[in-house]
Amino acid sequence: MVIGESLPKILFDCLPIIKLKPGEMDRFLHEKIYVCPVYKTSARRGTLSTTGHSTNYVLSIELPSDKPQKHWINRGVACLCQLDD
Repeated sequence: MVIGESLPKILFDCLPIIKLKPGEMDRFLHEKIYVCPVYKTSARRGTLSTTGHSTNYVLSIELPSDKPQKHWINRGVACLCQLDD
């Protein structure tokens, strides 16, 4: 029930369906998680909006992890709403 390493030579892998449930931030546990960015496509382009984020950026989700955030950031892990192929 945590994010894990992909299999060798697998660039993209499916994530299970995630149910977004609104709630107050201070009531959620923020331990052992990876704050994963979600993008519309894999394209590394898009104009910066007034929020400072790319127009390709959707939101960030917290994925349970047994490794520190830096581990996943160094690997460039992100969620995509749509693949290019």
